[in-house]
Amino acid sequence: MFKKDNLRLGLVLGLIAPLLSLTVYYFVKFSDFGIGEFFSYIGYNKMQITAIVVPCLILNIVLFTVYINTHRDKTAKGIFAITLVYAIIALLLKFLL
Repeated sequence: MFKKDNLRLGLVLGLIAPLLSLTVYYFVKFSDFGIGEFFSYIGYNKMQITAIVVPCLILNIVLFTVYINTHRDKTAKGIFAITLVYAIIALLLKFLL
């Protein structure tokens, strides 16, 4: 499955990797809080958005690099597109809300 060169696969991987990273970040840093308290804390403390988004996007960058280096450009294109969407949403959350 991971050897395919497919835009949809890239989009799915680009969506799942940051969510996996967010889950790990939650269990490492905020395991004493409930999920609702975690998101409330993020809402009140905008500086945490950067601390959370960076590891999420780094995981996508690693995936992107792997797929580019193995010449699976369509999959890499999907990962890159979702990475841009995550980054734009993070900027909007941090500066506009």
